[in-house]
Amino acid sequence: MTDEQQWHQVIAPRLDLVRGRLAAACARAGRAIEEVRLVAVSKRKPAAAIRAAHALGLRDFGENYAQELRDKAEELGDLPDISWHFIGPLQRNKVKLVVGRASWIHTVAKVSLIEALEQRAATAPFAPSMLLQVELAGEASKSGISEAELPKLLERAKESPLPCRGLMTMPPPADDPEDITPYFERLRDLLAQHRLIAGRETGDAFDQLSMGMGRLLVASNRRATTAVISQTSAATGGKLVSALERLV
Repeated sequence: MTDEQQWHQVIAPRLDLVRGRLAAACARAGRAIEEVRLVAVSKRKPAAAIRAAHALGLRDFGENYAQELRDKAEELGDLPDISWHFIGPLQRNKVKLVVGRASWIHTVAKVSLIEALEQRAATAPFAPSMLLQVELAGEASKSGISEAELPKLLERAKESPLPCRGLMTMPPPADDPEDITPYFERLRDLLAQHRLIAGRETGDAFDQLSMGMGRLLVASNRRATTAVISQTSAATGGKLVSALERLV
């Protein structure tokens, strides 16, 4: 049995569980499952696992490290319709490794990063879509801009040739998904509040919310357009089952 076949056996039942619980949560929230993009975080996992997940229908994969994303994007370039999401802190000197490979960058929080992305994208085969990371819990250990800083960053993003598509947040740890619901609701409200500021002549929609990790999926998907399932995702193995037991 090949490595890919072994990963297929591991991932298939777990992915069925993820999809089933996501569908149930969407039904309770009164929204179509097609409205939510499931991003499987594949950091530190082998290419064989991603190939197996892709064969099972997953198309969106999140990476935290620029060099790892570059290497996997090159190794898995033969997979049709695969979409890479960069979801970790991105340093300006690593932008060259990400732009032209990642379709989405979820962690934009500085004007200097926007400028570096613009410079690199000018010669890249395609430009990434940006999500602005907002830190709503006041946690010093997490990246992101404050609510007060968001309008200024949005004004700069509006001037960029790169599409700014929405907002991202990482809530504080919680055992009960409902404990972090206020953070997701606040991000949704911020998106609605700033849609006019973000409006642009290119017609790019400012309508994406990236939020939710592992057991937080149920609370977040009522509001999110992108559900990020962290190391507990179907593409990563290990920790999935224990986390999924808390989803509903």
